[in-house]
Amino acid sequence: MKKLIVASVHENAGKTSFLVGLCKVLNRKFGYLKPFGYRILYRKKRLWDYDSALMTNIFGLEESPSEMSIGFHHSKMSFMIDEETTRDKLHEITEQAGKNRDILFLEAGKDLIYGASVNLDALSLLKYADAGLVLVISGDEYAVMDEIVFTRRHIDIQDPRFRGVVINKIPNLDDFRNIHLPQIQKMGIRVLGTLPYRQELTFFSLNYLVEQIFAKTLAGEDDLDREVGGLYVETVCSSDVMKDPLFKQENKLVITSGNSADVIVAALESKSAGIIVADNIVPPYNLIAMAQERHIPLLLVSSSVHALAKQIEGLDPLLTPRDENKIALLADLVRTHVDLGALMG
Repeated sequence: MKKLIVASVHENAGKTSFLVGLCKVLNRKFGYLKPFGYRILYRKKRLWDYDSALMTNIFGLEESPSEMSIGFHHSKMSFMIDEETTRDKLHEITEQAGKNRDILFLEAGKDLIYGASVNLDALSLLKYADAGLVLVISGDEYAVMDEIVFTRRHIDIQDPRFRGVVINKIPNLDDFRNIHLPQIQKMGIRVLGTLPYRQELTFFSLNYLVEQIFAKTLAGEDDLDREVGGLYVETVCSSDVMKDPLFKQENKLVITSGNSADVIVAALESKSAGIIVADNIVPPYNLIAMAQERHIPLLLVSSSVHALAKQIEGLDPLLTPRDENKIALLADLVRTHVDLGALMG
């Protein structure tokens, strides 16, 4: 059984999305672990990591997501187990998750140092798990070069366990390959893949939104797989809404009050992805029926328009098992832009 640690220098580099795409194109039996979980969910009276649940649901893995992590909180981990116990526990769960599998993926924490105080950072995993290491790097060209130089200074790139880097979310792929890729290769760092930025991967679905904001669905329950391409928050007089160019955008999510019937009607007539009514004010029944007829989800929340907008703007567009188009796109990106032979050793 091969073991591969997937880590990143900074948060939100795209580790999980890369793994989803990779596992889709690999014709191999695999297992997955997230030794130190940080996107914590509480389900069925147990804690587990969001990414563990995602991988389990997409690929039908046998293990429960709760079994894929050693711990979730620095405070509890630092008092409960020492370095030797952590190493033994890691060995135990890797043996279990890797049983009868060709390869086991271990996804490290949110950045390269996360979990260091409890011996579960990426480099500690590399030390204990006898695995290969791949770094996912993303950002603009200068951020990428900073991380490449940091990697060269602080990681032994001559260590055979270090497989190389995957550079993700590149805004201009051709320019990057022509200008910066030769510089990186001169440093002796193996580049396993260069993946372009795709805006559609930054959109979230209404299904995901409903779960995150605990919304009640008043209409359009069968259409919650729609992706949100923009956000419009009612901040002006309702009579001026239609004059706003942002309101004319298709696939937008409109946030308004249940009292603003004219705004809701305008949103229903302008190809919106969905509508959220705030302040727990249920709009008139005829508008609910109109939303149902037009297959536009109408959602209800108790928070204010301003508070809800702030909450949504702070959401990370995490992948969900229902995002079939995104999953297919991730697989295509990995298939097209990653050297799978070099990656898998």
